[in-house]
Amino acid sequence: MYVGRELEELEDVALSDWELKELAYYHHTMSQLVPFLNQEGVAFHNSIIKEIERRGGLKGDRGAWDHSSQIIYD
Repeated sequence: MYVGRELEELEDVALSDWELKELAYYHHTMSQLVPFLNQEGVAFHNSIIKEIERRGGLKGDRGAWDHSSQIIYD
């Protein structure tokens, strides 16, 4: 279950102010909905992708006892 700000809460927040876990979650969610997105949804998803890339991507590492190898958003 996702624990974080809902999309309605983030509507008025610039993508540059979103947390990386929020970007990762909504990117994952929208990736699953691509066949159903209209032009506005596709444009918004592309904006999320560009912001993730601007931050260096969703890199993981090998993980360790104190952190995961991926960003955990739920």
